[in-house]
Amino acid sequence: MDNLIPAFTPYIPSDAALARSKVPDKATELMVSAAELTGQLSDKTRLTITQHMAVINSYYSNLIEGNNTQPHDIRQAQAGDFSQDAAKRDLQLESLAHIHVQEWIAAQDVSLDTLFSPEFIQAIHHEFYIQIPDALHQIKDAENKIVRTVVPGAWRDHEVRVGQHIAPDQDHVASLMDTLCQVYHPDKHRGDRKIIAILCAHHRLVWVHPFSDGNGRVIRLFTDAALRAIGMKSSGVWCLSRGLARSAVQYKSALANADATRNGNLDGRGVLSESALIGFCEFMLDTAKDQVQYISELLNLKNMRDRIIAYVQARNDNRVLGYGGLKDAAINILHSAFVEGAISRTRAINLCEGMAERTARRLLAQLKEDGLLSETSSRSDLSWEIPEHVESWYFPELTPEMK
Repeated sequence: MDNLIPAFTPYIPSDAALARSKVPDKATELMVSAAELTGQLSDKTRLTITQHMAVINSYYSNLIEGNNTQPHDIRQAQAGDFSQDAAKRDLQLESLAHIHVQEWIAAQDVSLDTLFSPEFIQAIHHEFYIQIPDALHQIKDAENKIVRTVVPGAWRDHEVRVGQHIAPDQDHVASLMDTLCQVYHPDKHRGDRKIIAILCAHHRLVWVHPFSDGNGRVIRLFTDAALRAIGMKSSGVWCLSRGLARSAVQYKSALANADATRNGNLDGRGVLSESALIGFCEFMLDTAKDQVQYISELLNLKNMRDRIIAYVQARNDNRVLGYGGLKDAAINILHSAFVEGAISRTRAINLCEGMAERTARRLLAQLKEDGLLSETSSRSDLSWEIPEHVESWYFPELTPEMK
C-alpha cells in the first residue's frame, strides 16, 4: 500500500505553483464576498433562505446526475403529493432524500474532526441511500440488466471506469480514504489554503470514486458542509451546485482534466497533473464566486425592495394567478421583515400609515394567509417567508422554470 499512498499527489498545488496562478487571489475574493453576504443578512433571514435553498440545491445536484425533477415537483412531494408514475415518484423521493441529508448534516453541527473522517463520509452516503427507493439502489449495464446493488455507506467492492479514468483498485479504497481525510483536514492548512484544500479534496474524492454509486451527490454534500465548517456561513444561502449544473460540461471536463497524470517535469512533483488541479480549483472558485455575487445582488436591500414593489404591483395587476391585490403598505411590511427576519405586529401596523387599524390587521392576515409572513403563535413576531408563488419575484432565474 505504501507505493499507492502518493497516487493522488500533489495533494494541493505547491506554494510556487499557486504563486504563479490566480488561485490564491480567487480564494481570498471568495472568502471576502461570502463574508460580505453573511454580513448583509440577519441570522433569521439567512436561516429562512438556507431552508428554502435546500430544495434548489437538491434540484441542481441531482440534475448533474440526470434527475431533472423540478423544484415545483419536489415541493409537491414534500407536501405528500407524488407523481402517479413510479419512475417519477422514485426521482421525487431521491430529491427529498438529498434535502433530508442536508438537514441531517446541518442539525448535527459537525466538527471538522467528525466531517473529515471516513466514517462520516460513509454516514452521508448511508443516510442518503436509506431514504431512496430500492429501485434506485440498482446499478444496470448498457442492456438494462442489474449488475449490482448499492449497499448504503459501504465502500465499493468492484472495479470502476468513468470515461477515461480507471478508479483505484477496490482493495485500496479504505486506505486512500483514510489518507484523503488526513491530508485535506482544514486544520492542516492556513488562510486561503483551507478553501483550496477543500476544493482539491472534492476532485480527489471523485478520483477515488469510493462508492458504487451516488459519489457526486455525496461529495457535493460533503463540500458544502466543509465550506460551512471552516466558517463560510453564507454557504447554503448561495448554491454551489447551481453553478456546477449550469456549467455541467465544464465541471465534468475540469474533473476529467485533473485526473490526468503529470505532463513532464514542469507539471509539479506528484503523480497527477498539478496544472490541471490548479485549473480545477480556478473553475470551482469562479463558479462559487459567481453564485455568491448572484445571490448578493438579489439580496441587496434596494434590489430586494424593488422586487417586492414589482411583486405587489403584479398582484394588483392580476399577474400573480390565484392571488388578489395587496395594499401598498405591504411593501414596507415585507421589506422590513426581510431585513430583520421577523417583524413585531405593532411595528407592522405602524408601517401602515394612514390606514385604520382594522384594515391594517386585515392586511397582516392576508400576508399570513398567502404565506408571505408566518407566526408561531397569535402573539409572536411575524417571520419573513418565501412561498413558492413569490419565488420567481424574489429570486429571478434561480431555476430554469422561473424565467
